[in-house]
Amino acid sequence: MNLLHDILFDYTLRSVTLGCMILGTVSGVLGSFAVLRKQGLMGDALSHSALPGICVVYMLTGEKTPILLMAGAGLACMIAAWLIIKLVDNLGIDSGTSLATILTVFFGGGTVLLSVIQRGASANKAGLDKFLFGQAASLTMDQAGAMAAVGGFALIVVFFLFKEFKVISFDPLYARSIGINDQRLGALLTGLLVLAIVIGLNTVGVILMSAMIIAPGAAARQWTDKLNKMLLIAAAIGSGCGLAGAIISIQVEGVPTGPAIVLCLAAVSAISVLFGTARGYVWTQKRRAARLAS
Repeated sequence: MNLLHDILFDYTLRSVTLGCMILGTVSGVLGSFAVLRKQGLMGDALSHSALPGICVVYMLTGEKTPILLMAGAGLACMIAAWLIIKLVDNLGIDSGTSLATILTVFFGGGTVLLSVIQRGASANKAGLDKFLFGQAASLTMDQAGAMAAVGGFALIVVFFLFKEFKVISFDPLYARSIGINDQRLGALLTGLLVLAIVIGLNTVGVILMSAMIIAPGAAARQWTDKLNKMLLIAAAIGSGCGLAGAIISIQVEGVPTGPAIVLCLAAVSAISVLFGTARGYVWTQKRRAARLAS
């Protein structure tokens, strides 16, 4: 009861838990499409690609203004996505190789820039290394409100284009045959994914953000074959693990929020893979045994 009271009425705890739940909800929904389109690694590549954008903006402005840093991160993610597509379409490189190449080049470049900044005269005031693993404890209500606004916009787009996103996720060839431009809609989905990554960098960081994108959707897929249900389950898993991770970090001294959330997601994913009623291992084996027995 005291914990619930603290979460509801303590400014810092309320900001942290609200921000984590918003991030989990948005990441769960948008990550589900990445999972269905077999682009789980895209979230990983894009989240790691955000680091050089943050560093470049700081080096140009000398300021840690959140809006500017997030804009730099978003621009870097979009450039990375464009390069990945060009490597596949124009050079004939397979998607896995292009994703790995862009991920390592951008993250390596970002790490070098971060080292340069930290060795500079302004190293003490930079503090940009928090974007590696996030610093949810520093969230404010204004930041949580901004996360809700950006995330809400992404979810509204998904709501209105749900049928189109569904078609290109399951059958892009059929989508083209009925006049749906799957490339433009795919690019839009990638852009929405970038928004999810941008709002999550301050909470879980560039390294752990990929888990926020992939894990809720992958876990939800084990429980249903219906896309609308999958999105709801993924949102619930992301939000619930965000809340659970925040509570764990509050209750256990020295446990950072981002890694706590990822560990909760890992536990839920493991349970889902084993016991999910649609694709989980246990139920799949039971159905297989029933078919053999009949």
